[in-house]
Amino acid sequence: MLKTSLLAVLLGLAALAVACTTENIKVQPPAQVQGISVSGTGEASGAPDLALVELGVSAEGKTVKEARDTAATAMNDVLDALKGDDVAEKDVQTRQFRIEPEYQYPDGKQELIGFRVTNIVEAKVRDLDRVGEVIDDVAKAGGDIVQIQGLSFTIEKPEDLRAQARQEAMADARARAEGLAELAGVKLGKPISVTESAVAPPTAFREAAPMGQGGGEATPIQAGELEVSVTVDVLFAIE
Repeated sequence: MLKTSLLAVLLGLAALAVACTTENIKVQPPAQVQGISVSGTGEASGAPDLALVELGVSAEGKTVKEARDTAATAMNDVLDALKGDDVAEKDVQTRQFRIEPEYQYPDGKQELIGFRVTNIVEAKVRDLDRVGEVIDDVAKAGGDIVQIQGLSFTIEKPEDLRAQARQEAMADARARAEGLAELAGVKLGKPISVTESAVAPPTAFREAAPMGQGGGEATPIQAGELEVSVTVDVLFAIE
């Protein structure tokens, strides 16, 4: 009987010790970095140095072979025109090639009338003063089945402009942080973290250029300027 009572007392003390130990455990929340968080934006402008022209041909025929042969002949003439305008072969890339059936619907019934073959390439024109001339020569070479689907301008290597915009963005962020620090009555410290938003190379799009058959004045093309924008998120320490 004495041994049983003693065992019960010991078990009770052990349970109490565990309970006390559990109650005394404290989990400290992770320390939060204190500072001033701001965003800054910078911009830099520059003239484009590359024109991207989407062009090609689209031909109809009663058979696939007839449509393909017509498109192939016209496309070879278009490629020859590009080559004659000093557009390098490496700067011409096929963007799409399609063979599609053509239908008509007399009295609501589907009737196959032929096939269409479309062949579109993207040509990089590096001499911007000759973009209009290139478009006109392509239109003349491809004839009535030529397509000029779009024209855009870009900067092939925008690193310098991006660096200028980044410097302006950091200066803008610091100016914002200094203003907040003054209002808060604290002293601004060094940057703790800096994050830059992803920036894609700029591209300016234009409407598809009109097609002509050559002769007369060249198609007028204006490249204008492009703008690179950079945004940075900066966390400054407080001293």
